[in-house]
Amino acid sequence: MKTSRAKSPARATLLPKCPTGIQGLDEITDGGLPRGRPTLVCGGAGCGKTLLAAEFLVRGAMQFDEPGVFIAFEETEKELKANVASLGFDLAGLVRRKKIVVDYVHIERGDAQESGEYDLEGLFVRLNHAIDSIGAKRVVLDTLEVLFASLPNEAILRSELRRLFRWLKDKGVTAVITAERGRESLTRHGLEEYVSDCVIVLDHRVNDQIATRHLRVVKYRGALHGTNEFPFLIGEDGISVLPITSLALNHVASSERIATGIPRLDAMLGGRGFFRGSSILLTGTSGTGKTIISSNFAQAAGRRGERVLYFSFEESPNQITRNMHSIGLRLEPLMKRGLLRIHSARPSLYGLEMHLATMFKEIATFKPHVVIIDPITSLMDLGTDSEGKGMVTRLIDYLKAGQITSFFTSLTQGGKAPQESEAAMSSLMDSWILLQDFEGNGERNRVLYVLKARGMKHSNQIREFLISDHGIDVVDAYIGASGVLTGSARAAQNALEKAAVLAGQQEAAQLVREVERKRAALERQISSLRADHKTEAAELRRIAEQVGTSTRLLGTERAASGILRQADANVAAGARGKARPGRSK
Repeated sequence: MKTSRAKSPARATLLPKCPTGIQGLDEITDGGLPRGRPTLVCGGAGCGKTLLAAEFLVRGAMQFDEPGVFIAFEETEKELKANVASLGFDLAGLVRRKKIVVDYVHIERGDAQESGEYDLEGLFVRLNHAIDSIGAKRVVLDTLEVLFASLPNEAILRSELRRLFRWLKDKGVTAVITAERGRESLTRHGLEEYVSDCVIVLDHRVNDQIATRHLRVVKYRGALHGTNEFPFLIGEDGISVLPITSLALNHVASSERIATGIPRLDAMLGGRGFFRGSSILLTGTSGTGKTIISSNFAQAAGRRGERVLYFSFEESPNQITRNMHSIGLRLEPLMKRGLLRIHSARPSLYGLEMHLATMFKEIATFKPHVVIIDPITSLMDLGTDSEGKGMVTRLIDYLKAGQITSFFTSLTQGGKAPQESEAAMSSLMDSWILLQDFEGNGERNRVLYVLKARGMKHSNQIREFLISDHGIDVVDAYIGASGVLTGSARAAQNALEKAAVLAGQQEAAQLVREVERKRAALERQISSLRADHKTEAAELRRIAEQVGTSTRLLGTERAASGILRQADANVAAGARGKARPGRSK
């Protein structure tokens, strides 16, 4: 018996989406706007409603081969083409190729009077002709208030709004309708949001004299969507929405290690440096040498033939290169070879999101292997803690997605613990290096240590960080019972230790000489005893020889004396027998 697999309920009821082509917006809406349904885009003056609607139409024609119709009630066709050209879009060319139709409908307030016979038949006829002339799939109406400006009657207004939205649905076009923001509601009339299938609210606010635009999807019938408020930008390439929630933690983790340009710092990191594509944070108070370490890191990458993009928010490129001359560091050759680009800008020049968009554009253009931001705290001060952390999160995710090593410097306020000041950012970093001032004995010296380094063995010891006209160096700090000593105190302690070692060496040499003297005296005594022993042994041999000689002489004399006296016949006979050996008895 054959069985058929039932369709998934979620897949069977999936709402068709119309991609906008706007960076980030399709991520927030999980694919785009509801296809074949009207979407309301509302907001105050200058928030970007018309530009968003125009880009939706232009990208539909350019990227998705979906012609569109733009019905304008406020701007003429000439004005609209000029405005869209600021985004880099050739609206006039699309009109000539019959990809887009632009129709300016001029409505005077006195042309429409409130009556029971009021309807939108004229607009429907005009809109229907424009759609059919090019086979349009997308429609933009900008703005709705002009169309209904002469209708204070809420019943008629609601009825005509429903009729307009129903007509667009029946036509099967994906529509974007713009509307002005109301005081106590999303729109002036407070009705449009109820008859729309999707509602997007744009906001343009100014905090501390810095302007920022935000986007929020308030309503989306039949589909899930991000409900948070997301900052967006209007740049040369159009609108870009930079959502946090759309970025997944699925970056590739490289095992390749890259040198920092400071051998002793590499030794503190297991002798091999940082992981490629990782995020590095260098924290320190003013004057501790953050820019110097950053420049060495850039030079090391340049020597490997890698491109480095250096974002400076405190110094100009000429100032950085000049200052590095004082430590013998030359960055100009790398800049001439195209391996180093320094982009400098005051933090107050743009808002937080515009800075981020500028950085994204520079990164996409230069395609660096290493990106340095010096200091990142200059940008984070432009917004709240959550906005600053969100900006850093998006930047790190963007860089990690491209396997770009990021190096951030952070200015720590004096008297504030680094762990406290960087609490909002340090958790996003793979490695964290701290530079601190040590004051004592009338001196201020620098120390360096590695606070964290994910995935690698690293030293937990404090090192003194030295800066001279020959460059920089990381040396061992004196750590003893009296604490950590740096500078002249460390040098004095080293001198004391050297003096103690020298004194010990001298005492040991004295002991060696005393032992050698005693050994020599002992050798002389042994030699003397050996000489005495040798003399006595020779005397003993002489005496023994004398005794032996005397004994032999005595025996001979006795034998001779007996023969002379003939006192013993047997002895005499024996003597004769021995004298005649051949005879027998």
